Amino acid sequence: MVLRSFAIAVLTLMTSVAFPAAANERAFNAFIKEIKQEAKKDGIAAKHLKALDALMPDPEVQRLAARQPEYVKPIWAYLTHMVTQERLRLGRDQLKGREAFLDGLEEKYGVPRGILIAIWGVETNYGGNKGSFSVLRSLATLGYEGKRADFGRQQLLYALRILQSGDVTLADFKGSWAGAMGHTQFIPTTYADYAADGTGDGIKDIWTEPRDALASSAYYLKRMGWRRGLAWGFEVAVPDDFDFAEARIKNAKPVSYWADKGVRVNGGAIDEALGEVSIFAPAGLRGPVFLLTKNFRVLLRYNTAPAYALAVGHLSQRFFGAAPFNRAWPNADRPLLPDEIAELQRRLRKAGYDTGDIDGVLGRQTIAAVRRYQDDRGLAADGFATPGLLAVLER
Repeated sequence: MVLRSFAIAVLTLMTSVAFPAAANERAFNAFIKEIKQEAKKDGIAAKHLKALDALMPDPEVQRLAARQPEYVKPIWAYLTHMVTQERLRLGRDQLKGREAFLDGLEEKYGVPRGILIAIWGVETNYGGNKGSFSVLRSLATLGYEGKRADFGRQQLLYALRILQSGDVTLADFKGSWAGAMGHTQFIPTTYADYAADGTGDGIKDIWTEPRDALASSAYYLKRMGWRRGLAWGFEVAVPDDFDFAEARIKNAKPVSYWADKGVRVNGGAIDEALGEVSIFAPAGLRGPVFLLTKNFRVLLRYNTAPAYALAVGHLSQRFFGAAPFNRAWPNADRPLLPDEIAELQRRLRKAGYDTGDIDGVLGRQTIAAVRRYQDDRGLAADGFATPGLLAVLER
């Protein structure tokens, strides 16, 4: 009796596991079949389509795509991780060793060498961490189901075009779990539109040839609107009564507008030639404040995270001897954990402030809601969510 019950329990468990697995396998195979048919119409050769036959979903890609971080890294911790003495040393070595090549890139595209080398350093630590995932397998895994299905499907079709071009071999066709590739991490559609030949050999090899990757990044930034000779931004000082509700990246105003509000750089006036600029206070009134030009917004086209763009900009300045930040970061402040952010969102929504989804992520809509809440209560509307603010809401 015990053995029979045990056998039934095991069979039930095996069935409950096997059916979803089998269903997923069928869905994946159907997806691959559709991709092959569409790619064939697009003129992709049979030898490249054959590479799809051996693919299976990658569990690690599925895990990474679904992960919810247990700890949200504050921007100053991210910057500390990215702007290290070792990364500075390696970057300066690259600047010195590739001087003539970088001269040519600056002349052709108008993007400073420091920015290009900083992107390379932040993206892959100068090629030391380009990603070891199969691009085809990663994109197929993302494409056949889930929230990233449309992205994965489109990128997989473009990845097959890259193979067809001959710019990369299947063995070298590696990247991040999300399909970003090469020394400066282009996704396939970006590669298709903006990859450049930096060596003149007719090949755009961003995977094994850094010069092609750097030229591609320079061409991309130029096409996104990089203005030659314009700094990305710099740290500024603001008066004690500065209205942090205006410190938003998209709130671009003439230099004179900010000057009238007491914004200063190194105790002096801001150059009017910078055009329309915005103020960015990632740690609110507790940390450094930055004036951002159009070129910072161009960096956000490369990666939409302001922390990323700030890391690239700051690293590019440090290569040439710039000092660390003038104002200290609030290192003692503990960032909210995802569960706390979700509770913050729930309480803000209950109080009438729209945070968007209750997802435990401090996105733009939640930050805007925090700002409105602070402003309505006579607090400094810097949008910076702290455990103290959550405690106020809980009371």
